[in-house]
Amino acid sequence: MKTVAFSAAPAADGATGFSLSVFTAVRAWLVILHRVSPVLSWAGWLHLVLLPGAVLGLALDERLVTNVNPWVKPLKFLFSDIIYVWGLGWLLADLPAAAQRAVRRISWGVAVAIGVEIVIIFLQAARGTTSHYNVGSPLDGALFSLMGLFIAVNTVLVVWAVYLAWRHRPHGPAGYVWGVRLGLLLFLVGSAVGGAMIGKLAHTVGAPDGGPGLPGVGWSTRAGDLRVAHFLGLHALQLVPLLGWWLSRYVPRRATLLTWLGAVLYAGAVATLYWQATQGVPLLSIK
Repeated sequence: MKTVAFSAAPAADGATGFSLSVFTAVRAWLVILHRVSPVLSWAGWLHLVLLPGAVLGLALDERLVTNVNPWVKPLKFLFSDIIYVWGLGWLLADLPAAAQRAVRRISWGVAVAIGVEIVIIFLQAARGTTSHYNVGSPLDGALFSLMGLFIAVNTVLVVWAVYLAWRHRPHGPAGYVWGVRLGLLLFLVGSAVGGAMIGKLAHTVGAPDGGPGLPGVGWSTRAGDLRVAHFLGLHALQLVPLLGWWLSRYVPRRATLLTWLGAVLYAGAVATLYWQATQGVPLLSIK
């Protein structure tokens, strides 16, 4: 079982001591992750290698694609993918030895699937066009289809991970165990919202893609945007296990019940945001 000690060393400067403590904890977390899940650890590091290229493109490329710099999407996906592969690697490492052969296969499959997706996103950004929902030419359609295929592969692999997490009890207290199981399930809900976007070849409801949006994320401020529910659903993979871990540490007797309650409320929030988007209502309306 993985363990990371979080302790702050005494220091004259409290802020400096806290910063050193956080740095030490993150470093320890990454070292352990690389030991227990090397494939997904390397997948995250390879994404970090691509990060300077996306930043450089953002700084130097003056083109606009759907009214935004084409390198915004690669940047967003790089950060999202790193959180995903490192989070999934950490969770899968908590499955018992009986499941680890399957875990290695899942890890390799996810690493390849995510790698193909980010390469296509980079290629399309360099070409000055969109990567998602783009069927404007035979090449664009082929790249989007290939990306969609590997997104489907990734989803099937997460379904396999859900099966393993429910068949084999992950290491850890009950609240954390249920957090892992429910977080993986809710990730699939977020993936289903992504499938809905692929089906309609757009993420905006009630307006064309590329209109005014919230800074950073770009979520529409004039119409419904399915990406909000998609985002929240996908990040259940990290947030629900963290909730279960926290509850197990501070309210252990009620951790299982409260983790279930938290997951139900989380699912309700995803469903509400999805319904809101389908009605053409933005998360935040800014005129």
